Amino acid sequence: MSAAFSTEVFEAKLLTPQLRLLSVSYPELRRGGGGRRNWYIYAHGATTMLAIGLVLNTLGIGLFCWAIFALAVYALPFFVALSIGITALQSGAGLIGALVLATAGGALTLLLGQVAFAVTRSLALRIAIATAFAIPAAVAGYHVVSAVSQIGVPSLAWREVFACLGAVCIGVTSWTRLMVLAETRPLEPGGVVENPS
Repeated sequence: MSAAFSTEVFEAKLLTPQLRLLSVSYPELRRGGGGRRNWYIYAHGATTMLAIGLVLNTLGIGLFCWAIFALAVYALPFFVALSIGITALQSGAGLIGALVLATAGGALTLLLGQVAFAVTRSLALRIAIATAFAIPAAVAGYHVVSAVSQIGVPSLAWREVFACLGAVCIGVTSWTRLMVLAETRPLEPGGVVENPS
C-alpha cells in the first residue's frame, strides 16, 4: 500500500504547473504527447505591462514638461500668492481667509503685470516687468529640473548643467509668453486704425 501511495504522489507531482512549465522550457524532459504548447505564457503578462508602463511613463513625463512650460508665466503670481497667504495665515486670518487673500493677490499680480506690460511704451519698463516675471520662473525651473535630474543622472556636475539649462529654457519661455499675452496694438482715439489711402 505504501508503494501505491508513493506512486500516486509522484504522478501528482508530475502534473503540477511548475513541472509542466519546466517541461515546456526543456522539451527533452517532456513525456507523452498531445496538446498544444503555449510558448508565449512566460512573457505575455510581463511584456504587456512593460509596454504599457513605457507608454504611460512617456506620456506622464511629456505632460509634466508641458505643465512646467505652460505654468512658467505664473511663477511670480504664485510666489506672491504664497507669500500673502502665509502672512495672512500667521497673522490670524484663518485658513479660508488666507486662501481668499492669496488667490486675490496672485490674480491681481498677474493682471497688473500683464496690463502694465501692454500699456507701457517704455522699453526699459517693459524689460523690467518681463524680468520680474522671468526670474521667479527661472528659479522654479532650476529647482524642478534639478529634482527631476536626480532620478536618472548620477553625476552632480551633469545635474547642475541640466538644472541651469532648464532654468534658462523656462525663464525664456516665461519672457516670451508674457510678450505674446500682452501684444500691443496701435491705439487710435476712435478705436479703429484708419487707412490713409
